Amino acid sequence: MECTSKTLRVVYGDFTLGVHGEGFDYIFSYAQGGLESLVKNGYEWLYRCPKPTFWRALTDNDRGSKFHIKSGSWLAADMFIDCKDVEVITDGVSQGKPCAPDNNKYGADVFANEITVKYIYETITTPSTIVTVTYCVNGEGKITVNVSYKGAKGLPELPVFGLRFIMPTLADKYMYEGLSGETYPDRKAGAVKGVYEINDLSLTPYLVPQECGMRMDSDWLEVTRHTSLNNSRKDNSVQTLRIEKDKDTFAFSCLPYTASEIENATHHEELPPARRTVLCIYGAVRGVGGIDSWGSDVEEEYHINAEEDITYSFVIC
Repeated sequence: MECTSKTLRVVYGDFTLGVHGEGFDYIFSYAQGGLESLVKNGYEWLYRCPKPTFWRALTDNDRGSKFHIKSGSWLAADMFIDCKDVEVITDGVSQGKPCAPDNNKYGADVFANEITVKYIYETITTPSTIVTVTYCVNGEGKITVNVSYKGAKGLPELPVFGLRFIMPTLADKYMYEGLSGETYPDRKAGAVKGVYEINDLSLTPYLVPQECGMRMDSDWLEVTRHTSLNNSRKDNSVQTLRIEKDKDTFAFSCLPYTASEIENATHHEELPPARRTVLCIYGAVRGVGGIDSWGSDVEEEYHINAEEDITYSFVIC
């Protein structure tokens, strides 16, 4: 039978697409506009759908150079984005957006070798632009994620461009292969390539909470958690989610807060309790500057031109 040679079981729901295999279960939502559930070995890794991210919390130097006045519209775009379309591709054949009632044409047992789900987002900036996020799932359960930003004339410079994952509980630690310490495009010359383990996800204790925790030129990342929001779970076994580079290295931050939560706090005690993990995988990061005290703009080569296209990819294992 055909199904014996194929490895993914596909469930065409009314407003979701389920992709299942040995040791993994993924749910892609049409209504929520993203990957709604990522379960590995019965353990959930998502609290919200991953969404494109455009903002990193301001630094003292950003405030001094008034970067937020010039590019503040990206903070709104980071908080709100409109999913305009979804496309499902099964073994290279487009199924369109197979939500109800069109999903009724599929049988109960549908199998495939590869499933691709493409989300097209439109920003709320003026002018608006398009971000495309594509998830390609193979028979082993690996998800290759391609993220593409379409440059648009007239948009201000970007702080960052990436994809934000929010996990249900606070991670115990993370391990990665990349540059040592906190690094940025203009602050990495003294870093050493290696494998590092970070056991404390708290923010760098600057006087005012601000951007921190960036790790540049990373080959892979493993996030470890043991807690869960699943009350029926009987054990506290340690679970690990691995992210690997696809073609090029990536930058990431793994913190207990979103950029907007950090932005909203003027002192550390104003931050909410650390109860989630916010993992951002970046394709572009603006430098932090700090050339003459705090206030000079970042050097030109470390700006992100929002009028140019940005594309990057990584693999969730």
